[in-house]
Amino acid sequence: MSDEIYKIQLDGVFEGPMDLLIYLIRKNEVDIYDIPIALITDQYLKYIEWMKSMNIDFAGDFLVMAATLTQIKSKMLLPVHEDEDSEEDPRLELTKPLLEYMQAKSAAEHLGGRSILGEDTFIRTIDKEDYSETGEDEIINVGLFELIDAFKKILENISDDQRLDLTADRISVKDRIAHIVDLLEKQGSITFGELFSSDANKGEIILTFLAVLEMVKLSLIRIVQHVHTGIIRLFYL
Repeated sequence: MSDEIYKIQLDGVFEGPMDLLIYLIRKNEVDIYDIPIALITDQYLKYIEWMKSMNIDFAGDFLVMAATLTQIKSKMLLPVHEDEDSEEDPRLELTKPLLEYMQAKSAAEHLGGRSILGEDTFIRTIDKEDYSETGEDEIINVGLFELIDAFKKILENISDDQRLDLTADRISVKDRIAHIVDLLEKQGSITFGELFSSDANKGEIILTFLAVLEMVKLSLIRIVQHVHTGIIRLFYL
């Protein structure tokens, strides 16, 4: 089976390089004005390599940012001379655009939250009571990088002895999407973990994950996470 079937294009669908940086900064609980550039750069590059290994296509902006981070990291490693103390911190090259991006995104989210006449006429809204049996309604939308971390945890439970051979699979991403749609039409929603059978091999698990990404791209599902439990749930739109 051609590898092209498993290639997912992210351009214009998921977050960009700035969002990945913000995610890593928040994940590591660091000050945006005092970014540990070596740590963030290393983690950023690992995410890029992971997406490449999954045949996930992403915009060239991710690679440009990777080069920028590497350059800043190199500058930070250079010795500082006494007469250079007044020079600008190389990290400000990153901090300033990050702050501007966060402000713009916050404004966009605020505007996006305002009601638009007829916007939801044909869209099934999510009843927060459907999310949790406890009735707790603190949920947040899940982005690409939260989803990647959740998927990594699932892969960690798979034996390293399993041989990954995508060409041996007899189903495609489209077939898997159809299966997930059937589940959601019956149940309305499903947890992220329930998508992955305990006896599934690594190839099947990766196929399911790529199907989920494609479904988000096609606006077939909405993915949210319960704040207190951390459970990720998919809703059919």
